[in-house]
Amino acid sequence: DPVACHGAAGALGMEASLWLQPDAGLALVALDPAWTVEAHDSDRFHDVVRAWSALVAGALVDDDDGAEDSTGDRPTGPLLLGGFGFWPEPARTPTWAGFEAARLSVPSLLLTVTPGGVWLTASLLRDPSPNRDRAAQAHVADLTARWRTVLAAAGASSPVDAHGDLGALEVNADVPDVPDAREWRATVARLAGAVGRGRIDKAVLARRQDLVADAPIEIPAVLRRLAASAPESTIFAFSRAGRTFVGATPERLARSVDREFTTIALAGSIGRGADPAEDDELAAALLASEKDREEQAVVVDRLREVLAPITDRLDIPARPSVVRLRHIQHLASRISGTLSERAGVLDLVERLHPTPAVGGAPRELALELLAAEERLERGWYAGPVGWVDRNGDGEFVVAIRSGVIEGRSASLFAGCGIVADSEPEREWVESQIKLRTLASALGEVRTWPT
Repeated sequence: DPVACHGAAGALGMEASLWLQPDAGLALVALDPAWTVEAHDSDRFHDVVRAWSALVAGALVDDDDGAEDSTGDRPTGPLLLGGFGFWPEPARTPTWAGFEAARLSVPSLLLTVTPGGVWLTASLLRDPSPNRDRAAQAHVADLTARWRTVLAAAGASSPVDAHGDLGALEVNADVPDVPDAREWRATVARLAGAVGRGRIDKAVLARRQDLVADAPIEIPAVLRRLAASAPESTIFAFSRAGRTFVGATPERLARSVDREFTTIALAGSIGRGADPAEDDELAAALLASEKDREEQAVVVDRLREVLAPITDRLDIPARPSVVRLRHIQHLASRISGTLSERAGVLDLVERLHPTPAVGGAPRELALELLAAEERLERGWYAGPVGWVDRNGDGEFVVAIRSGVIEGRSASLFAGCGIVADSEPEREWVESQIKLRTLASALGEVRTWPT
């Protein structure tokens, strides 16, 4: 049980990470780093690639299945997991302490669960001393004992009912850096004006909602509820120094296997209906909405622009489809292709991040405007999180529908794409719908801002 193992490891004081795709039957549980790479500034993606390539070039891998390499369907062996901040600068606020502009680790123990089987990978740095073989045997014995301790703790823990009592939360009004409704709506109006004057095509404005619970928030319970309510999403949890960055995102940034890759353009939103008939009506309205179609087209055009020069084949649907999630529906275009040359997933991530769906377009002008207007630290919110194998392949998603949990407190994040005809009130409502994806997994919010 990946969620139980992740929760048990956290309770034992280990640094634990979880990657869960319920519909695909894939789960990764990473326990305690054996090796970590951190990077900042504009070269952070290149710095990670260089460090990772140098490390795996000398790796000795013992695969008892006889497979030379891991694949996208079976990510095993030495794997690098972690994420990147939305911005390349180091964290400034306590909320994001430990979540650097780039921080990815090779876990000492990696549990891989797929429909085809379950694997455990143990990783350790080689000791250069003459006693390295004896040291390695002792280290492996220690890792084996720690894994058995995790299994015992996971088996002894009481199962968490994903549909049980969710507890109660309230909006934390004591956090000064959260924009209130009036301020946020005013910023939406200014950004819409900038788009209308032709300064930019689109900007994505984020906001933060702080909640406090009656009791400490149980991470395993949150993860089980997310898996039950959003099985089509990628559910993730990265723990650092008592804080856990957790979310359930529908947006894949990039997945690569050899030269083949996939990504998705996701933008334009509307709520869910009370029944299938109302769902269909809302979906039709979304497809007919000029504002939402414009927002989605900006994302598609940007992906075409950055991917065309490096691809032999690029497949983009002529029209978007509607993706239905528990609380919201989106316009989506699933894009695939073949790269001209062998490139790793991090090369794609660097080209694609941030997409117009979470930043804006043109990229540089939109980011400049957001840096002046947004007035909150995004941290890893809307940044790329994921994994990469020793071949450079892997998968990264955009960390939306996410937040940071620490004890009884949770900071949730959401963003809205602003174009010329964006209405501040409608954007506020849309941001509330997006925040509910995670809030509903945390508990019942007694007071919800209107």
